[in-house]
Amino acid sequence: MLPAVTGRALAELGRTEGGPDTLALLVRDQDTRRLLTLRAVLDAVDGADDTLCPPRARARMREDWALLVEADGGGTDPAQGFKGPPRSSSAARRSPARDRLLHPLIGPWAGRCLRGLDPGAGPPDEERARELARDLAHFGAVAAVAAARAGISFTVRLTARDGVLALPSLGALHTAESGDAVVEVVHRRGRLTVRQRGAQDVVVHPENGIGAWSGSLAWTPAYALPGLVPGAAPMPLDDLDPYRTARGGRRHRTMSGPATLDEPERKRWAQAWAGTAGALALGGENRLTEAVTLLRCLVPLAAPPGTATGEGGGGSCSATRREAFGALLSSTPPTATVFAATLVHELNHAKLAALGEMVVLHQADAGERYFAPWRPDPRPYDGLLQGAYAHLALADHHQRCALAAVRPADREAAWALHARYLTQVGAALPALVGSPRLTAVGRRFVDAMVATHQRLAAQPAPRGHMVRAQAYVEAARTLWTQRHASPLSPAE
Repeated sequence: MLPAVTGRALAELGRTEGGPDTLALLVRDQDTRRLLTLRAVLDAVDGADDTLCPPRARARMREDWALLVEADGGGTDPAQGFKGPPRSSSAARRSPARDRLLHPLIGPWAGRCLRGLDPGAGPPDEERARELARDLAHFGAVAAVAAARAGISFTVRLTARDGVLALPSLGALHTAESGDAVVEVVHRRGRLTVRQRGAQDVVVHPENGIGAWSGSLAWTPAYALPGLVPGAAPMPLDDLDPYRTARGGRRHRTMSGPATLDEPERKRWAQAWAGTAGALALGGENRLTEAVTLLRCLVPLAAPPGTATGEGGGGSCSATRREAFGALLSSTPPTATVFAATLVHELNHAKLAALGEMVVLHQADAGERYFAPWRPDPRPYDGLLQGAYAHLALADHHQRCALAAVRPADREAAWALHARYLTQVGAALPALVGSPRLTAVGRRFVDAMVATHQRLAAQPAPRGHMVRAQAYVEAARTLWTQRHASPLSPAE
């Protein structure tokens, strides 16, 4: 059963906060949904057309699932294990299998598989069947990693994609063949032996947590940053997983693609990360708590289009993905202060997206468009709510930073950001509050946002910052109106 949202949790989230119980509620719900999505993939494979998913592919999925069941503790009939999530839908008891299945990037993989298996997607063609086969083959790598982490001996045949065999949390092998190639992986006594045609065997030694070392130049180990706070698990910095960003489709003009990090870039990430906990704590202990609780992996992105790269580069971009709860995508952060604000921004997007799967906040038509001071394009109601919520969290974060700052320059910079975000949210709130499409739960949530905005406004930034922020928002509104000649939504 999926957990219910309590009144206390709704109130905390409406304030852009979240105590330990509320954050645990979001995590538990998302973990449950992840396992249910996996169950849907397995059921879809069972019921797929033979031309799309041949019997041998279904048999291989059963074999991989049986290996996962064994890695999860064994003792379950593989046929029954194949039919559902391992044992329970709660993540309270973790195992190597559970760690793999609940990893954020399993979500995008499962989504691609479901789209590929969808009987409503039209008659199966050769290209669709080929892509689905490649996606399903990745499940074998997931199962093999879980079994290796659990100390189980096995021999499996995996498929490298475009010359790369990715083994999540361990690393990636660059194969001798440049295309898709079959690779045999043997695990015995704590080490993996990878065999392929036309190349020497590669011996890989898994490390605790993240990564695996090998003397072969063909092997690239997975990389992780230290835990955000003492005692926290290492934070994967995943530049190897084939599902770390969306494959195909349109990308926002300010977003870049995935990056493969070199040593200087890893050092820049490590430098910014080392100060991130302290920068988050300046904005309140709850910001640090939500980062420790919700964040499970970082996905590096290239510098955004049209910006400088390298040390001192002036641009950055970041994102979260609804299907990858717990993952944060970001270009190399220039400073810890900037990255702390990125975490506040993106994790509050993730919190609201998770809440939106648990309750219905509104029933607004996706065709309605609104002015959002932080975007040049008209936004649907849900996009306006998402943006206002994340910016409200940033206004709170920067106000706390300004009040805690010791250096005048830091204080003034924080007040400037606070004033801009607070004014932007203030411009969006009338449309959010005035919508007749809010549900009763949604109205309570938006009312909590309004109360938070009023609380922040009661301790305003110095007047100069507020005047400049108001001028900025009015200029944005004027430009928006000039660009979009169609009448505003009645809510505006």
